[in-house]
Amino acid sequence: MNINFLKRLLLFLVLLVAQVLVLNHIHLFGYATPMLYIYFVISFQRGYPRWAVMVWSFLLGLGIDVANNTPGLAAASMTLLGLLQPYVLELFMQRDSDENMQPAIITMGPGTYLSYAAILTLGFCLVFFTLESFSFFNWLQWLLNVVCSSLLTLLLVMVIDNLRKQ
Repeated sequence: MNINFLKRLLLFLVLLVAQVLVLNHIHLFGYATPMLYIYFVISFQRGYPRWAVMVWSFLLGLGIDVANNTPGLAAASMTLLGLLQPYVLELFMQRDSDENMQPAIITMGPGTYLSYAAILTLGFCLVFFTLESFSFFNWLQWLLNVVCSSLLTLLLVMVIDNLRKQ
């Protein structure tokens, strides 16, 4: 087995367990729920096969759905995030950069990485909370959930990426 595959599998399991056992029980002010598991998709390297990103994303979303009894909510949102990640990453990468470059604060710079992670986090939260509410009857609640959860998740993503060794 490849060492990168084992690292990816370990990150998968750690984020799944942390989300299910700890982070799903945090609801700051009734609106902000940290969804740190999207860091898994944000951290895929540049040359990773797109089909593999989508499969990993779907499996992580499915694991979250099974643990939370939310049929298809996280799986659909994570699969869409996995579909968009390579394209959003290309927007922030230089054309002459390494094909196997890992997106991180160290490799991209803090401002660029923050923009990259913010777009993916906000996109995920938009899809997730739109599918969860499935109506715009209480649009203020929906908007507060999207904004607050995006900000909290983005803060955690930046902290985890800053602590993680490359």
